[in-house]
Amino acid sequence: MVQLVEKMRKKYTVTAILNVLGIPRSTYYRWLKEQEDYKNEHEDLIIEICKATNYRNGHRKIKAMLKHKYHISLNRNRVQKIMQKHHLQCRVKPKRKWKSQGKSEVIAPNILNRDFNARKPNEKWVTDITYIQYGSETMYLSTIIDLYNNEIVAYKSYPHQQTPLIIDTLEEALNKRNYPEGIILHSDQGSVYTSYTFQDYVNEHHLISSMSRRGNCWDNAVIESFHSNLKTEEFQYCKFNSLTNFNVVKKIDNYMYHYNEGKIQENLGYLTPKEFGNKAA
Repeated sequence: MVQLVEKMRKKYTVTAILNVLGIPRSTYYRWLKEQEDYKNEHEDLIIEICKATNYRNGHRKIKAMLKHKYHISLNRNRVQKIMQKHHLQCRVKPKRKWKSQGKSEVIAPNILNRDFNARKPNEKWVTDITYIQYGSETMYLSTIIDLYNNEIVAYKSYPHQQTPLIIDTLEEALNKRNYPEGIILHSDQGSVYTSYTFQDYVNEHHLISSMSRRGNCWDNAVIESFHSNLKTEEFQYCKFNSLTNFNVVKKIDNYMYHYNEGKIQENLGYLTPKEFGNKAA
């Protein structure tokens, strides 16, 4: 009824409209106040959700979280306006410049071929290394993602990017998944991945090595995007070399936990990686 009165106010006075509808002015203004209180309640909840997720999500995901966790259906534009009103928009990540790499030792074919869909767990894993420059020295983060539900299977952060970093990451991932065989393990053509030491380890555990074409970031887009999001979302207010290495590792741990346990994804039906994996189990 409030919406009807508001619509007709463009042509008639509130008093005239209420007289025709037979509604007392006190009743109308009580309804109006209740509606404003209802809107404010939603605003407070949206602010609370954005704060709890460290302002990482856009209005589409906030809308999905309202429906999925709180059973509240709000128009997407309404959620967007509330977030804009309170400056809650997620930060847009900057574009990254790519450079081709030097000579390699062992080059595997691009078996994955940008097919980032997996029918079951432990069918396709993607891996990569990125540098984290926010501590007292540069840290190197190695991560493995299962493309079935985009779950972080394992990760390691060391002050170097040598072969032990990626072998330790892979060993942890295999251990967590009870050493499955036949997994397609996709990486770029970085020197650590093409080294005989790493390729021997891959073969010993009966995995299938796959590599991106030289200088083509899109061939491993899922994990490239993940590492970019980690820096943008978790370290968005940090300056280079402004933290201790201990705090850098702690922030990485916090983000990994948030990503697996709390970050809903549209392609997973607005479930978290853990929720999607548990649902399919």
